Amino acid sequence: MVSAFSLGASHGILAFGDRNLRVTHGMPDNSGTLDLDLSAMQNAGEGNGVNDAVNSDVRAGTRREPSLYVVATPIGNMGDLSLRARSVLEQVDRIAAEDTRNTARMLDALGIKKPLMAHHAHNERESAQGVLACLQRGESVALVSDAGTPAVSDPGAVVVRCVAEAGFTVVPVPGASSVLALVAASGLVDGAFTFRGFLPAKGKSRLDDLKKWLACPEPQVVFEAPHRVIQLVDDLESLGMGERAMCAGREMTKQFETFYRGRGEQVFELVRQDTNAERGEWAWVIGGNQVSDSDAETAQASADLDTWLALLLAELPLKTAVALVVKATGMAKNTVYDRALALKSGQQ
Repeated sequence: MVSAFSLGASHGILAFGDRNLRVTHGMPDNSGTLDLDLSAMQNAGEGNGVNDAVNSDVRAGTRREPSLYVVATPIGNMGDLSLRARSVLEQVDRIAAEDTRNTARMLDALGIKKPLMAHHAHNERESAQGVLACLQRGESVALVSDAGTPAVSDPGAVVVRCVAEAGFTVVPVPGASSVLALVAASGLVDGAFTFRGFLPAKGKSRLDDLKKWLACPEPQVVFEAPHRVIQLVDDLESLGMGERAMCAGREMTKQFETFYRGRGEQVFELVRQDTNAERGEWAWVIGGNQVSDSDAETAQASADLDTWLALLLAELPLKTAVALVVKATGMAKNTVYDRALALKSGQQ
């Protein structure tokens, strides 16, 4: 039976000419697609590694060894499912899914029928034992989330750790990533960045975490649920992020993909004006804290002062501790004394 693979028409498939191509429709984002005969792709790719890409784990049509395959699935556009991911899903014995209903719809669209088992945040430890039992009886299992890569702000880490500790092979099958898609489209990251995942839903820890992350020099990537995106805007505004460079994205790879870029105050206004802001999860890149050398030196000196005072005040009277620090550092006596009083009284 001939397998077919769909790619967004805008991507183009120049390597395969016009052999066995036909325009179709019906992708989740309503974009035009190209149906490609997989065997034609493999034949056309004999010299450029397509066969290796699809069958590097096992020859097509054969059964896979008992391993856990951590498979990335599309974050919105089915054209982003890799040939290798499809091959794995076709060949494993069963699939552990974050939401079996969503995964069943994806498999139906691909013409794949496999037994499904639920693996989500509320049953992760129990289902990890179920996956391990499958491997122990010689089955291969694919682990998928609703979108993107399992164990990246999604369930998966527990089962991967359990399987690896039991001595079975864990095989990553990389693919679509909302983190990398946003970083690539933001224009704000040319080196290191930190991915934080979802903010706490509420409470003091939400603002505390956000304030701590925003003090870092590298760009910060955060996710936010649609019904809390306006709260995120309010939080960032309250923390004085109006001048910070940022990029907010939603519905990435889908028909209504949207990015807002600019200074914080510009992005905040655009998000508030977006009548569809509460449809689809958001991902944000927030530029790093650009601290000048003088500011950094001042902050370091303040931290050093607190360290010395805390140590000395634990053993000596306040006046003696202050005198020693002034003599050792050359700092103004009033500055040291005021800070010593604050530390002594428990004020930070």
